Amino acid sequence: MLICPKCQSKNPQQNKFCQECGTSLTQKTCPECKTVVALNALNCHNCGTPVGTVWRAILSRRRIGITAKAAVEASPALVTSYQQQLATREENEEQSYCLDVDKDKDDKDNDREWQESEKPVEKSNLEETASETNTESGCNSAISSKISKIDSTIEKTYIQTLPGIPAGAFLDAQKRYQLLEPLPPRASASATDVEVKVLDCNPFLMSPLKTFVASKNAGKTEKQADNQEVIEAAIPQIAEPYLALGKKFYPHLPVIHDAWEQKEETVLLLEERSDLDKLTEKWSDENIDSIQLLQWLYDMTELWAALEPWKCRQSILEEENLRVNPEQFFCIRRLYFEKPDSNLEVHDLGEIWQLLFQKSQRTQIGSVTELLADLRCRQIQTIEELRARLKAILDELETSSTSSVENYSDDDEDTPTIVLPMQLVGLDYVGRTDIGCQRDHNEDSFGIETDIKSTEGPLGRTVRAKCVYILCDGMGGHASGEVASAMAVDTLRHYFQTHWGEQMPSEATIREAVLLANQVIYDKNQSEKNYGSGRMGTTLVLVLQQNTHFAVAHVGDSRLYRLSQRQGLVQVTTDHEVGQREIQRGYPEEVAYSRPDAYQLTQALGPRDQDFINPDVQFFDLNEDTLLILASDGLTDNNLLENNWKTHLLPLLSPEASLTQGVDRLIDLANQYNGHDNITAILIRAFVKPSKI
Repeated sequence: MLICPKCQSKNPQQNKFCQECGTSLTQKTCPECKTVVALNALNCHNCGTPVGTVWRAILSRRRIGITAKAAVEASPALVTSYQQQLATREENEEQSYCLDVDKDKDDKDNDREWQESEKPVEKSNLEETASETNTESGCNSAISSKISKIDSTIEKTYIQTLPGIPAGAFLDAQKRYQLLEPLPPRASASATDVEVKVLDCNPFLMSPLKTFVASKNAGKTEKQADNQEVIEAAIPQIAEPYLALGKKFYPHLPVIHDAWEQKEETVLLLEERSDLDKLTEKWSDENIDSIQLLQWLYDMTELWAALEPWKCRQSILEEENLRVNPEQFFCIRRLYFEKPDSNLEVHDLGEIWQLLFQKSQRTQIGSVTELLADLRCRQIQTIEELRARLKAILDELETSSTSSVENYSDDDEDTPTIVLPMQLVGLDYVGRTDIGCQRDHNEDSFGIETDIKSTEGPLGRTVRAKCVYILCDGMGGHASGEVASAMAVDTLRHYFQTHWGEQMPSEATIREAVLLANQVIYDKNQSEKNYGSGRMGTTLVLVLQQNTHFAVAHVGDSRLYRLSQRQGLVQVTTDHEVGQREIQRGYPEEVAYSRPDAYQLTQALGPRDQDFINPDVQFFDLNEDTLLILASDGLTDNNLLENNWKTHLLPLLSPEASLTQGVDRLIDLANQYNGHDNITAILIRAFVKPSKI
């Protein structure tokens, strides 16, 4: 299955062009200079921009410690053999009980059993097994003596040296993953993993692992279910924690692309994160405030708790493994499994924290110093207690920070709080629409009109902006929905080009614009004699921006959200639908949405005249860096944003984060979990700071 790089739709492997949008599936386009490049190109031949898809390949030994102890546990018949020979009281101490691959068939069968053994067994377990089967005195010591000989033979017989592979060769038999650096020779039983970068020479082709995950989430026939069991059984165990935790804990955990077993090794292909900033380096950055440091610590505790059942907590204790992505999220390069005899506790986490402060020479606030001391003394016993302590410190710091930035007051309790005026210092925006997975055409439309001026001076950068953002979700028979949504967008854009002076338009002006858009569509319905379900219509969410001042008007169930570090995700608009109407009338939510028509719209532009349209209009100002999200219901259904804002929206508050990539990820998410409708989103990112007063 080929995945289109533009619209993310699935295509048969033989396709040369996307069946949805026509994008080439046999070549790529350089994002910088738009030159067409080959799929297996690492860099653009015209401008040198990196264009290749690079993965981090981790090669691990497949079986951990093939020993005689494991062989005995796997084959009780071997113990019986020992007992029978000991019962004859043979005097020949030189008789070998080792495995010789050239002897006879029985020995070869035992060989096979030993080689297939997965888990090492402690010596005491072997002795207990022998003791239970043979009560004769001295049997255990005799078996133990023979075991040492068998272990040495197995070590010589089964530990192989796997050959090295030069850069430019392929890691896999299918010749898809090309080595960007040489793979050194390594012992098959070595405990040390080998890591190399590989270039994906066919990046549009879904990997077998991703194909399995996709089929698992979709409906399957009985035959497909049988095939799934076969595929699932072939997935290496080392890949399981990535699959189980990746969706919830991204970007803390890397994306897993594929996993398979070859020769004596397991191969994992992970998102390449070696170029991300090291946490130790970011910890020393004076521009990183204490709140951000504590947030990283809190993220580590959440990941610690999630990794505990998988025995992967060692991942957070490897200093080189701890990174920070461009959106300032704590993340790790890969997972490390704990040693069988390790017994990690929360004070081990405290030790790595202490190391971070020591290396950076950052001053610890009193609460953090006390926390680290309690960890050293083991007064904090559980990860839940540690998270609660961290959360309390974070809340205290955030409250203090907010008060110092936004408020000013003296000791007189009657003195009013003064909110500092803010000025705009940065503005980014992007809009994107997608047909979805089940519709045959797109009825959504959006429009953006901007007038932005940036000024640089001794006091820094200031931005003056006058912008219109419009999103519509059309409805109606045949292609009527897309006609209605496009008409609404065009009408509103033209209206504010001539009805917006120096000041933000008033509520009356905004209402007039919305009613005009309704009238244009209504007149079209009347002239074409559209009736019933054939009458075209559309929802609307409209946002006007003048510097840090915003106005929003909406009709229907398209929404506006706002997101900030302090407030989190907040839904600004309230859907115009039957369920919400019943809630406003006093009915409980569960009663209101038990109605069969709960999600039916109570307002839309176009089907009826202006007497039935009452747009909601609100005004608000920004007092902190904010991300605004205009979204059609294809993106908001099933609480998609409420459930995923921490992973897909919060990182976009960072100025280094790409809004284009962010909106692409949102649409991918909606197609994965909804996909039943068209999907449209507009993201607006505004950075502000207090004005000089």
